[in-house]
Amino acid sequence: MNIPDLHEPDLAARLQRAVDNKTKPLGSLGRMESLAIRVGLILGSSHPQLREPQMLVCAADHGLAAHGISAYPSDVTWQMVENFLAGGAAVSVLARQHGIGLTVVDCGVNHDFAARKGLVVKKVARGTADALAGPAMSAAQCEQAIGNGRDVVCGLPGNALLLGEMGIGNTSAASMLLARLGGMAVADVTGAGTGLDADAVQRKIDVLRKVLALHGQARAPLDALAAFGGLEIATLVGAVLQAAAERRVIVVDGFIASAAVLVASKLQPPVLQRCVFAHRSGERGHALMLAHLKAEPLLDLGLRLGEGSGAALAWPLLVSACALLREMASFEAAGVSRSESQEPLQT
Repeated sequence: MNIPDLHEPDLAARLQRAVDNKTKPLGSLGRMESLAIRVGLILGSSHPQLREPQMLVCAADHGLAAHGISAYPSDVTWQMVENFLAGGAAVSVLARQHGIGLTVVDCGVNHDFAARKGLVVKKVARGTADALAGPAMSAAQCEQAIGNGRDVVCGLPGNALLLGEMGIGNTSAASMLLARLGGMAVADVTGAGTGLDADAVQRKIDVLRKVLALHGQARAPLDALAAFGGLEIATLVGAVLQAAAERRVIVVDGFIASAAVLVASKLQPPVLQRCVFAHRSGERGHALMLAHLKAEPLLDLGLRLGEGSGAALAWPLLVSACALLREMASFEAAGVSRSESQEPLQT
């Protein structure tokens, strides 16, 4: 899959002229202006319209969780999947509020779910293997999970994909992926996850150092992904690649979703041109992840829930940016005089 760069200078110029010619001082809508231009470039339109947004929550278990790297037991993964489907989780509430379709994917949860609306079963295994004993996934499992992510996105309507996840232990996988692919010290990118205290965070770092040392040869993006996990991150990698190829707007949630984008971008750098980063989370490594990706998030609310909750909270900003671009009057149409310092629109 080859994802082309979004090099459309004519469209970029048209979008910039349109934004500058709205009835306002130049630049006075701040980052909402650059957001409108970014969405217009992704969708290939000077009048972008977001349609049928889809929240994709990928869930899986992690064998490494047996080493006490999370404050919660692994059963919380399947219990939260049930909560998503019942409509009681934060992401369920926010998706419902904003009219976002919610699809939950069982990528590798150690539980068997009853079939129901909103659930897609793409179980590669009942969780990853213990990364302290060997690779979390085989190369074949990693490839299968990525393919599953592509397939799921192919079956979703709309032109915007919001990324979410659930998996006890997955902040550890994200930290190791950032440490290895971003060339950072694991201690600098490892935080409390679901709420570990300082001593537990240090024990978590010690475990992750051992895993990184064990898989010292896993340097390529897919090798690192297979070594560290998880199945939900690999599925999201496939989803990102497919959504980018289809020119959907990709709204990236927090640390784990960003780790999937990190891997996808190492495989296909142009995927970053299709991404809008929703927020900077309270998880320690996320600011460093965003800096590595040269991404500027829309919000900074101290969130560290995951699920896609931050992406859903940021969604109205994208809707507003597009509405302003499409519906706000130009100086000429409104009969409003320009500032003397503002250059006339050149067409």
